Amino acid sequence: MDGVVFNHNRERRATWSDVESAVDVLANILSRLPAKELLQFKTVSKLWYKLIKSFDSKKLQISRSREEPVYMIYPFMDVITNMYLIDASGKLIEKVPLPNSENLSSLCMICSYNGLVCFSSYPWLPYSMADVIMTELEIRMCNPATREVRLIPKGSPSGEEIAIGVAFGLISEYKIFRFFLHKSESEETVRSECEIYSSSTGTWKGLGTVEHCAMGAYHLFVNGKVYWFISSEADSEIPGAILSVDMEENFRFIPLPEEVCERSFLVDFEGCLALVAVYEYDALVNIWVLNDDGNIDWDLEYSHDIPFASMVSIESVAVRKGRFFFVTTEHYFLYDPEEMAWWELRFDDEFEKISPVVFTYKESLLPCKVTELWVQKKRKTTSKEPEHRSDHLCLLSGNFAAR
Repeated sequence: MDGVVFNHNRERRATWSDVESAVDVLANILSRLPAKELLQFKTVSKLWYKLIKSFDSKKLQISRSREEPVYMIYPFMDVITNMYLIDASGKLIEKVPLPNSENLSSLCMICSYNGLVCFSSYPWLPYSMADVIMTELEIRMCNPATREVRLIPKGSPSGEEIAIGVAFGLISEYKIFRFFLHKSESEETVRSECEIYSSSTGTWKGLGTVEHCAMGAYHLFVNGKVYWFISSEADSEIPGAILSVDMEENFRFIPLPEEVCERSFLVDFEGCLALVAVYEYDALVNIWVLNDDGNIDWDLEYSHDIPFASMVSIESVAVRKGRFFFVTTEHYFLYDPEEMAWWELRFDDEFEKISPVVFTYKESLLPCKVTELWVQKKRKTTSKEPEHRSDHLCLLSGNFAAR
């Protein structure tokens, strides 16, 4: 009997050894596990540690995570600094504390992409917030799964912060675009400028003066580009156009499909830029999708009535697999435009309702701090994408010319 047991164990060890020897098979298996479990499994063996830490494994893991994103809600200026994950049905599934935030408050979440979440200490105000004390700009990149936090070095001194946005490149490489007002002691006039922080170099680079400025920190990154609203000439609170930029720092000016209202939002709709306009007085929501295959063309995909009288003062919108999540000052709604169905979500007192924002979130193991060696390694393993050039006028003066 002992011999039988011995042979069985030896056979089982040999079978698992075969799995480990097939690195691609093992990496495929591990990529299906939650990021938090992968962090624990790094201690199993040197092979597992090396495999889980590798770029290819991180790339495979995030590709799996993209298949089942969740909603992430973050209450504005929440001194407890918790993030809340909501599944596709609108159920609260996890409360995630912001790492290393014990002595922090008044943080504003400005974007979420590939498991990385960006926070700012500067109070980019939601529509419903009253005046608050302005603070010096601090930017933090965070990975809630790995609990890594990266404090971004400070940029140039400024008189006032205008806007901010983050572009993401090869998996975890990112660039932060910052618009601000600059006034030197020798100058009487104030000029708007833009500078860029690169995660691969860890430094800021100035781009010069700006003709058009984005509206605050509200922006969207989709399909390789960052998009902001530009205020209209008639009313600074209402969007009049869209400003975009890619990782190669090419700026474009995009007209809107029609005159929109103050409650307008940019969202990622199935990998395309979409515009959501909520007309409160008409109780109507219009959803436009940009067709940008050479010529800018907007398609009105949906135009539906809003069934809830309480669905006013929209603060934030996010989309997961074609289903829209709307956040108001006190209410939460899910909207499926294909089924023309609405659901009001009730979280009772699960979290504070201080003008929360909503994003989609995909768990990952990607680092917040990116080194040149990391970027070079990724570029060797990632095929080079074809370059896209724009015939639109570049919007920055000084260092840029018309293209």
